[in-house]
Amino acid sequence: MSPAIALAFLPLVVTLLVRYRHYFRLLVRMVLLRSLRDCLSGLRAEERAFSYVLTHALPGDPSHILTTLDHWSSHCEYLGHMGPVKGQILTRLVEEKTPACVLELGTHFGYSTLLLARALPPGGRLLTVEWDPRMAAVAEKLIRLAGFDERMVELIVSSSEEVIPCLRTQYQLSRADLVLLAHRPRCYLRDLQLLEAHALLPAGATVLADHVLFPGAPRFLQYAKNCGRYRCRLHHTGLPDFPAIKDGIAQLTYAGPG
Repeated sequence: MSPAIALAFLPLVVTLLVRYRHYFRLLVRMVLLRSLRDCLSGLRAEERAFSYVLTHALPGDPSHILTTLDHWSSHCEYLGHMGPVKGQILTRLVEEKTPACVLELGTHFGYSTLLLARALPPGGRLLTVEWDPRMAAVAEKLIRLAGFDERMVELIVSSSEEVIPCLRTQYQLSRADLVLLAHRPRCYLRDLQLLEAHALLPAGATVLADHVLFPGAPRFLQYAKNCGRYRCRLHHTGLPDFPAIKDGIAQLTYAGPG
């Protein structure tokens, strides 16, 4: 390519870099730097974060553990977790709904699991599902470090597609009063329909879905709005440390099979 042609494209490149600078920063922190550190350390970012928690957080104090993870993500290495702003929304909704049984699809490394468990009413139960065994191992240690035992928080290592049909028979979960979808947005619609098909959502159940705007779950949102079985609300937020990148948590209230 000649210098003249390269110079002709320069204004366009500069415009794109300025307009999408937040996405470029996210790409660098979430992909490039993380991949480099993974290669150098032999550990994943979440495993490095847990090591930091072990030396800086108070065992048995989920709030302090969450704050420690937020600090690590902001100042050391971006984790792409739910973060404090979404965390406040999630906590408020769980405390308002007082669900006896909560199902989380997508434990990740356990951040949102701690938020859910901390907000459960007395006697509440949380089942959380994570398909990645290595990520689940970190989450298991984090959950127990926070002081939640297996009677209160049970971690299932499997895919959501395989677990949902077995919840009633194998895990004694006959109904989920509140569901958090936090795994792969492209799987949200499939798993919501599985929950419906296996009659695991009682009338009035709340379904919360993270990342419905970024990276986005358009088919899930379209189904929830048009099927006639849900009342829908969207809580607008930004990504942790990247507030200019708009995201949101969808809140669905199940009216029943109709």
